[in-house]
Amino acid sequence: MPELPEVEIIRQSLDKKIKQKKVKKVIIRNRNLRLKIPLYFATFLEGQKIINVKRFSKYIILYLSNKSYCLLHLGMSGTVHIISKRKKNSITNTSFYSSPILPKLHNHVEIIFENLKVIYNDPRRFGFFQIIKNLNLLKKKFANLGPEPFQSEFNLEYISSFFKGKKKNIKNFLLDQNFVSGIGNIYASEILFLSKINPIREAHLIQKEECKKLMINSRKVLISAIKKGGSSIKDFKNTSGNKGNFQKNFKVYERNGLNCKRFNCNGIIQKKTISNRSTFFCNICQI
Repeated sequence: MPELPEVEIIRQSLDKKIKQKKVKKVIIRNRNLRLKIPLYFATFLEGQKIINVKRFSKYIILYLSNKSYCLLHLGMSGTVHIISKRKKNSITNTSFYSSPILPKLHNHVEIIFENLKVIYNDPRRFGFFQIIKNLNLLKKKFANLGPEPFQSEFNLEYISSFFKGKKKNIKNFLLDQNFVSGIGNIYASEILFLSKINPIREAHLIQKEECKKLMINSRKVLISAIKKGGSSIKDFKNTSGNKGNFQKNFKVYERNGLNCKRFNCNGIIQKKTISNRSTFFCNICQI
C-alpha cells in the first residue's frame, strides 16, 4: 500500500501536470471500486478546472472550480498514470511502486484534459473516488482522523495524553489513523527504530521523553522519504524519471537477519508479525 510519502509524490506529479487545467471528458470503465463511483461522477467533473491538488493523510484532494472537491484514495494497489498526447511516454506511473508503464488491464477511470489524460489503475479495487460538495463536508470527512505528523496538533501533550491507559502496542498505534494520519507499515518500523522503542511495547508504558522522540522521528522519517522520492522497493522511476531511493536508507525494514546499523550496537534485525503486518526491529537497542 502506498504510504504518505508516496501519495505526496503522486500529488506533486499531478500538481505539476493538471493544476489550472480543465477536465474535457471522463471515462468510467468500472464503477465497482471500494466505494461505487456514482452515476453522476463523469458529468460532474467534466468542464471543471482543477484549481489545486492537495493531500491529507493518504488522500489526494482535487480542488474544483465549482468549489467542490474530488477525493482519491489509492487503497492497496491503486496507481495514477499520466499519458501525454504530445510525446511518447516511456514512464507513466506517478509513483514508485507497481508497473512503471500503464498496464493493459484494470484501468478503471480516465480523466481527459487538453493535452494529457490521467488514468487510475487498480487491480485489487480497494481504492476509491468520492465527490465532496463543499468545505464543511470535507472537514466532516476527515473529522475522525488524527493529525498528520507535520501538524502542530501532533505534539508532546497530544501524544502522551492519547497513550494514557492504552494497552495496545505502540506499532499498532502508529498505524491507527485515528491517532495519527498517514503513517504506514514501512515508516512505522523506521520511526520506532530511530526512537529506540520496541514495537510490541504497550502504549501506556511509553515515557514522555520517548513520546517526544516519536514526534520528532515521525516528522524526520517522512520528510526524508518525501525528499528522496518515496520508497521504491522495486526501484522504478516516476514520470519525471527520478527514482525513489529512500529504501537505500532503511535501517530495519526488510533487513531481518542483518546486523543493526546503529553505531556500537551488536543487535540483529528481527522480523515479527503484528496484526498481520511484517514488523522489523533490532533485538538489542529497541527496548
